[in-house]
Amino acid sequence: MRDGFRVRGVPVSEATAELAEELGIPLVGLEAEIDVTVDGADEVDPDLNLIKGYGGALLRERVVAAASRRQVILVERDKLVPRLGSRGRLPVEVVPFALPLCRRRLAALGLGPALRTAGERPFVTDNGNVILDCVVGSIADPPGLERALRAVPGVVDTGLFLGTADTVLVADGTSVSEWSRHR
Repeated sequence: MRDGFRVRGVPVSEATAELAEELGIPLVGLEAEIDVTVDGADEVDPDLNLIKGYGGALLRERVVAAASRRQVILVERDKLVPRLGSRGRLPVEVVPFALPLCRRRLAALGLGPALRTAGERPFVTDNGNVILDCVVGSIADPPGLERALRAVPGVVDTGLFLGTADTVLVADGTSVSEWSRHR
């Protein structure tokens, strides 16, 4: 690529793969070492915890992040929140077979799950799963909520990405600020 950088991408969705191919970005799978993941987020709290998945690729985003040495998140200032959940919803990916059970269990947790749709049909992830968008409000205990959600049979993944981001780059008009996790 330009300036001598050798960049290869690992797409987190079929749409991203198509765009990368159109732009001439070579793609590799998870067999390759991943030095850094550069991705976005829907919410970022002061501890660099994230909510991701509004685009519907949360499971693949988590897999790629886990396979990477570093995760860099790019966001605009409006994605910064004092507490996760401030924007009101949390995506939860579920196996279609378990959808009725997951809806009941998430409703019992007070999360008001709503099936994400694409037109008149359920939105289906690239993994063949569906997404329940849960009404969360400001989340007082993200790790506790994560444990409760993962305990529901049929939940494949959640949009809570706790402790995964190493660096967050925040765009604000013409400036960019860098937030880093101190490990």
